[in-house]
Amino acid sequence: MRNLSLLQRFKCVDLSFPGTPQCFSIRSETGTVLVASELAITEFDPRTQEVHKEVSLTAEDYLPEDGSGVVVAIQDLPDQESVCVATGSGDVILYNLNTSQLECVGSVESGLTGMTWSPDQELVTLTTGQETIIMMTKDFEPITEVAINQDDFGEGKFITVGWGKKETQFHGSEGKQAHRSALPNQLAAPRITWRGDGQFFAVSTVCPQTGARKVRIWNRECVLQATSEVVNGLEQPLCWRPSGSLIASTQRHPNKHSVVFMEKNGLLHGDFNLPFGKEQVKVKELLWNSDSTVLAVWMEDLKPGENKHPNTYIQLWAVGNYHWYLKQSLHFGSEPLRAPACVCWDPEKPLRLHLLTRGWVSYTYDWGWSTDRSHGTDCHDNANVAVIDGDKILLTTFRQCVIPPPMCAFELQLPVPVNLVTFRSQAQRTNELAALTADGHIYVYGQAYMLMLMFSLRVTMDQEEPLTLRLLLWLNDDLFLAVAHGKYLTRLLKLSPSDSQDSKDTLEIRYWHSSELSLTEWKDSTGNIINFPRPCVQTALCTLSGEEHLIGLTERSHLYIGDSLVASNISSFVVYDDFLLLTTHSHMCHCLNLSTLSIKGLQSALSSDAHQNDETVRKVERGSRIVSVVPQDTRLILQMPRGNLETIHHQALVLAQLRKWLDGLRFKDAFECMRKLRINLNLIYDHNPTVFLANIEVFLKQIDSINYINLFLTELKEEDTTTTMYPCPSRSASSSVSGKGGKKVDIICDALRSTMETLDPQKYCLCILTSHVRKTTSELEIALQKVHELRVNPPSGSSSVSAEEALKYLLFLVNVNELYEHSLGTYDFDLVLMVAEKSQKDPKEYLPFLNMLKTLEPNYQRYTIDKHLKRYRKALHHLSKCGEEHFTELLNLVKDQRLYSDALELYSLNSEQYKTLSVAYAEHLVEQQQAEQAGLLLWRCGENARALQAFVSCTSWRNALAVATHIPLPPEQLALLARDLAGGDLFIIVSKTVVCCVVLMPVCWQDCEEAISALIQGAAWEEALRLIYLYNRQDIIETDLKSALLDGKPSYFLFLSFNQTSFLESQKALFIRHKNRLAVVQELKAKARLELFDEDGPDCADAELYSEASSVLTGSHLGSKYSRSNSRISSRSSKNRRKAEGKKHSLKEGSPFEDIALLNALTQIITIVDKMRVHSLLKALVLFQFDGAASSLQRDYGELLQLMETALPEIWTDNLQQGQTPLTGPNSTANSIMASFQQQRPAVPQQDTEALTAPKMRIAVKWKLSILK
Repeated sequence: MRNLSLLQRFKCVDLSFPGTPQCFSIRSETGTVLVASELAITEFDPRTQEVHKEVSLTAEDYLPEDGSGVVVAIQDLPDQESVCVATGSGDVILYNLNTSQLECVGSVESGLTGMTWSPDQELVTLTTGQETIIMMTKDFEPITEVAINQDDFGEGKFITVGWGKKETQFHGSEGKQAHRSALPNQLAAPRITWRGDGQFFAVSTVCPQTGARKVRIWNRECVLQATSEVVNGLEQPLCWRPSGSLIASTQRHPNKHSVVFMEKNGLLHGDFNLPFGKEQVKVKELLWNSDSTVLAVWMEDLKPGENKHPNTYIQLWAVGNYHWYLKQSLHFGSEPLRAPACVCWDPEKPLRLHLLTRGWVSYTYDWGWSTDRSHGTDCHDNANVAVIDGDKILLTTFRQCVIPPPMCAFELQLPVPVNLVTFRSQAQRTNELAALTADGHIYVYGQAYMLMLMFSLRVTMDQEEPLTLRLLLWLNDDLFLAVAHGKYLTRLLKLSPSDSQDSKDTLEIRYWHSSELSLTEWKDSTGNIINFPRPCVQTALCTLSGEEHLIGLTERSHLYIGDSLVASNISSFVVYDDFLLLTTHSHMCHCLNLSTLSIKGLQSALSSDAHQNDETVRKVERGSRIVSVVPQDTRLILQMPRGNLETIHHQALVLAQLRKWLDGLRFKDAFECMRKLRINLNLIYDHNPTVFLANIEVFLKQIDSINYINLFLTELKEEDTTTTMYPCPSRSASSSVSGKGGKKVDIICDALRSTMETLDPQKYCLCILTSHVRKTTSELEIALQKVHELRVNPPSGSSSVSAEEALKYLLFLVNVNELYEHSLGTYDFDLVLMVAEKSQKDPKEYLPFLNMLKTLEPNYQRYTIDKHLKRYRKALHHLSKCGEEHFTELLNLVKDQRLYSDALELYSLNSEQYKTLSVAYAEHLVEQQQAEQAGLLLWRCGENARALQAFVSCTSWRNALAVATHIPLPPEQLALLARDLAGGDLFIIVSKTVVCCVVLMPVCWQDCEEAISALIQGAAWEEALRLIYLYNRQDIIETDLKSALLDGKPSYFLFLSFNQTSFLESQKALFIRHKNRLAVVQELKAKARLELFDEDGPDCADAELYSEASSVLTGSHLGSKYSRSNSRISSRSSKNRRKAEGKKHSLKEGSPFEDIALLNALTQIITIVDKMRVHSLLKALVLFQFDGAASSLQRDYGELLQLMETALPEIWTDNLQQGQTPLTGPNSTANSIMASFQQQRPAVPQQDTEALTAPKMRIAVKWKLSILK
């Protein structure tokens, strides 16, 4: 859906060369033109009009001086640095461009009618006046000579297996006439054309027997391959498509004139009609451009005009989706001197057309492919794309429909061919278009209910030549800007209505005078002139990081932003809103957010490979190009090389549009788009949880569909899609955190259910059931209970749901067996029967079981049901209520399922059952190699002897001695026990604590109460307990020990009483506050470093070596006063130096070394918490039956350790630790290593270095008690 736009035109006038131009050739190396006339050969530059060489052909009698000579062909030979010229008299002349010498390399007596060189210029074919073909090498050595007209078909002759010979078939009167004579206006001269690869050439000649024209295909060895079938009205023009697929010629039908195509075997393969009558024009030449995309048709009228001279036309045709479009029409009028004498395409630049008129005026047209689309950005713009097809404009509105070409939504018929289309740039009116036709009129179309012609304007032109205006810009109702090609200059014109009453509907050309508007150079923010390094065929404006830039694409697929090369493999691009969408030759479609990227960021994004969840990149079909983007929508229209269209929804566009809709609370639009494009519906909540929870009622009213709400609920999952599936580059990680604590699915289900129950519980009945089922822990019992309530009290509303429908829906969500078991768990047999009836179960399977359950006592009945459902904790709870006669069964259940902790909670501490369960639990712990915890259980339940055995087995000597003293054992047995525990050595030193205890022994003998109090204050619980029983001071347990465990105050930073729960909370809050502040400080310093780099310039050697830890290194910029003061402090006392260091590492916000201070503070918190001796405290709490307090302490301490362990890699990153070491390794360069060492020059204090190293945590220490939940 592209049009050919004129990019620039070069006109060369006042060329006073001898004779009349007959043929010319383009020198690809220099860009000059070689022209042959009946008198001379001339080389000139069409841009500068400079004549390089000129040599006469009459001086050495190659051509007659009276001007009657004919030059049939001219060819530039770059390898030989010569020009080959063939004359009608039969001479082949070689003109050396270096020596300016003419040499006749051969002559044919019968004369020459044509000369064509192969594309590789290794062979040359000559057609003679005797209807023969002479093939020679590039050195003009003859290879062969054959007759053009051959009776044989050729080597590719078809095998006839059909129903008869062709001459016996019916051809009609026209076909028979074609065998006998050619049309009277056909020329008899042969035409030769080579295929692009030089393997075949085709010759079109008139058969002398029948008078009809035939095309014969020959190979490189001049062996006939095929002969075309007899084509009625086949004409002289012949041109083989360089890509090798088709041979183009023209055919005159009884009712039309068309261009036809042949295959290599001579069979017809497609055609298109010329927009002229059957006897109106004759085609002089067909010309393919070098990349086979454009076919030029050069024609002139058969009948002369008013001045007795025919009109001349050149039309440019292109094909798409098997339809031929007339893209440009050039009318040269009937003036003889303005008529083209020679036309050819440039051999190097595919879309450059060279033309030389009979009056020696040279034109060079540079064309470029462009997509004419509307430029609106609001929802009123229909995403219009206009395609020029001769005197028609094919308009497609992609907002309403996607119609594959050559079909369209609207077809605008104009009286003459169209050369240019432009859309209005005014907001709300971007659907209006204006068309500039070949006769200089502008037709304006507007759209009300349908697209219609509003008015037409005639442009008054000073020069009668084609394509004087280009780059038309529609500013206002009847005000246009255009670029005009003058005789020597290119001018910017303003087209405005004429002031004359006689010139109504006429636009006058008004030059751009400074009195009206001034024309100034466009400069960027730095004052530099905006200029592309290379000419660009497509340009657009974009805003990059808040600054306006000009973006351009060259014909070589280079994408520039200003003078910076961004990429070199871009096939198409379009700027939409904040996005740059482009396709590459590697078959990828990028959608980049310009508001978050710099030029270097764009270069990096286009050069790197896409990540798995990269929303900016997606694969497309090979050769895809962007046609249009539907504004305020998610559709991107691509066109394939063959011409068909594809609509894709680029994920970046989709997500950007979804975020806009969600920010605007347009939940319905977002939901329908996500459902259609299969975007995870979790994004509705994850995009902004707080806003969603605050607008649930709006969400429900907009969706207003039970099925859609259920679909949303069933897709919920705990994953945050804004960080995994659909990460937003411009969004911080903290912005997507849930607004409330708890699990995401539970929060949404509870919030939706609460709102639905408030709005209309009957209407949203199924959604409410879904919210119960979809919770993290499914509330199937509650859902079943609601179904049961519907059955007992059926609703009466029209939109209400019956119990059967609700149950059927539940069966759709949940497996029937699972639902049956959950219904059984409600202990409601009516509900169980209702579910069982909807299942495929046999009544013989469940009725006996249900009848048996009905006969049981209620608690035992529930125990039986829970045990059947393997809900052993509930079964244990119900069994404990069945009396002592079932305690043995309970004990077996506890042992089988290891529910010791749960069972102990069901009985009082002084009961016999509690003691029995404790003994059983202790036996289990001994089997699990946890004898110390078993001893604690036995000790507290009064089994002192068995507790002593447990402590002895695990060598817990303090507890063993304490229990032995508590029993009490006789002194002889106590001494023997002590020797056994010591292993024969009375002075075993296990740790520093033992040493302290040995040292304190003499003090204990003198004042045991003071010693025990000191041990309690030092949190030596086991030693204090041993001394309490040793000196029979059990009163201290109630007065001091228990109160110290629960309410004591810390005497040291290791704070080991239960009151440390509040201490843990304070440490946790302080840790989180310092961690968050550190992230803010590091971000601020990173921005400061970037600003510093910008001041130093982009080529700063150290720029890429700065790490996140460079706050010490940037101290000279951020805290220079400390560096200046340190030199004065060095001579002072150590006390002053420590004071200065303390002020330097201050936690005060904004201090230059705040990040180092925060790292030190975090290290101190982690060290304190990690070294807390919680294990001994937990054992003491369990011993005195403070199980709840011990469980709470174990849980809080574990959560705090987990928080710190998780935060370690986030705080002390690899970059933080590597920032203080020189950068070396296999990927380093000499410059980077030197810059890294230069970065190390500032002296880093030892305290700062330690802060940059992560503290070590005692992860392997086992401190938890398994007997606690």
